[in-house]
Amino acid sequence: MKTIAISGSPRENVGKRDAKELRYEGKVPAVLYGGKEQAHFAVVITDLKDAIYTPEANFLEIDINGTKTKAIIKELQFHPLTDVLMHVDFLQLFDDKEIVMEIPIKLAGTSPGVKMGGKLVQKLRKLRVKSFPKDMPQVVEVSISKLEVGNLFRVRDLAKGDYTVTNTPEDTIVSVGMSRALKQAEQQAGKK
Repeated sequence: MKTIAISGSPRENVGKRDAKELRYEGKVPAVLYGGKEQAHFAVVITDLKDAIYTPEANFLEIDINGTKTKAIIKELQFHPLTDVLMHVDFLQLFDDKEIVMEIPIKLAGTSPGVKMGGKLVQKLRKLRVKSFPKDMPQVVEVSISKLEVGNLFRVRDLAKGDYTVTNTPEDTIVSVGMSRALKQAEQQAGKK
């Protein structure tokens, strides 16, 4: 799993006024939990852009006054009107504790159904994956090379790995439907 390094500065005061001042300075109040005690700190907004605005799943290495901690983003709070980042919750990672993350799906191969004129419909873009940090995949690969028109690929069809997918097994990941042009061609062939 790719790791992004960010640095934070400890917060002396925790409260609304302090948080407002931090945001005015271009920083975001944050909390790191999951360890022995919570750590309250502030992070520069621009340092978080690579971790937040990406389709990829990443681990973070947070440096607070020289103490480095491996973590993931657990929750983000945005302002309801301006979409400005207001607060970040980080969850500390341990090698012996399982975590749940949203992992992106990568479609691999070429579908014969699409070559025939079918329409590829991807229902899910991410899956909830539970595993130990060392076994967490960067992406979950789904092969569409056997999907004909009318076929679909469900969560239960995924190959087993060192991780567990917690989505409902009946959830459809990707399907190949009939396009309008293909339907019209079939109707024309049926009339002859």
